[in-house]
Amino acid sequence: MSRFGPFAVLIPPTKSEPQRVFRRHLRSRILGFLRAGWSRPFSTIPTARGVSFGACVGIGLLLTTTGCTSIKVKLGWKVYLAQTPVASIDAKLPKSPGIAPGQKSPLVVTVTEPNGKALQSEGAGGGKVMWRDLQVTASVVKVNNKGIVSLAKDPRVSDGKTGHVTVTVPSHPEQRTDLDIPFRYNVAFTANFSGAKGMDGTNGMDGMSGTPGSMGSTDPNNPSPGGDGGNGTNGSDGGDGGPGGDAPPVQVKVTLQPPALAGGHPLLQISVSARGKQKYYLVDPQGGSVTVHDDGGQGGSGGRGGRGGQGGSGGIGTPNGSNGQSGMDGRNGLDGAQGRGGLITVAYDPSVTQYLSVIHLSNSNGPKPVFQKQSVAALW
Repeated sequence: MSRFGPFAVLIPPTKSEPQRVFRRHLRSRILGFLRAGWSRPFSTIPTARGVSFGACVGIGLLLTTTGCTSIKVKLGWKVYLAQTPVASIDAKLPKSPGIAPGQKSPLVVTVTEPNGKALQSEGAGGGKVMWRDLQVTASVVKVNNKGIVSLAKDPRVSDGKTGHVTVTVPSHPEQRTDLDIPFRYNVAFTANFSGAKGMDGTNGMDGMSGTPGSMGSTDPNNPSPGGDGGNGTNGSDGGDGGPGGDAPPVQVKVTLQPPALAGGHPLLQISVSARGKQKYYLVDPQGGSVTVHDDGGQGGSGGRGGRGGQGGSGGIGTPNGSNGQSGMDGRNGLDGAQGRGGLITVAYDPSVTQYLSVIHLSNSNGPKPVFQKQSVAALW
């Protein structure tokens, strides 16, 4: 292998002329290999001097999967927007025009050239336009460097607002597109305060195999019996699983969003609190719901019993020795008991009586939930 190593193409340039020659040679060979599309026999694919074919393949795969943008551009997989004429740009959320609290959705940007050719962004768009060539600013929502739009779980961040995204092309400052992102609350939300799962039991130790019997003699003039094989030892028992954790008491409050904030459409303000933590939800009763899990924790799984050791083979002789007995398998550990579910108390305002069906409760191995009809003020 070359003294520069298989990853020499990745290290920073130096004034070393041999290194620059090596890089240039290796890069041209990798491109030739990739363009060949694996169709040429391995023996005919050129390699850099002093570097094996396997090293070139490894570098080629590394470059095409983890970096080297210039190679991807040369192969036509990506484009530089700075070198591409742009007539217009557009942005959309292909999965849904809206987004709910706690959700994520990919953003797809379409760049149209003057000749009408459309180029889509990489990622969800599956296109050639790189996010690094775009600038995205957002309000209320957030957009990461891979074009994924996300909204905070807390509905107080989005209540009464509209998300907004602006996409520009720094290399074409005249190009800009704006996208409003409405928020929706007709989805299934979940609050989980269930007890923790119990610890799994440890597996038993396998038994030791018995030793083989000593050799005897099969010489008819001087016969001797083979020794008996030793017995295998028993496997040890698996440990029992630990009990699941108990769930805490949970307090649920439900009231109707003030009409002025709800825009004439009924929305439910819901808070779920336990262990000093409080979670908020805004739910559209037309398709939305909240499921509260306050189940007892699942018991830990019992450990596997150890396998008994195999008996040793009898030694060859006249007669042959007897095989040793195999040890007994250990007992599997017992599963741990389920923890107790917590008490769920639901305090609801009379105005939401007709919408209580959107509240789903689960507290297995716990007491029956309690519903309390009482005045509940706006939760935020």
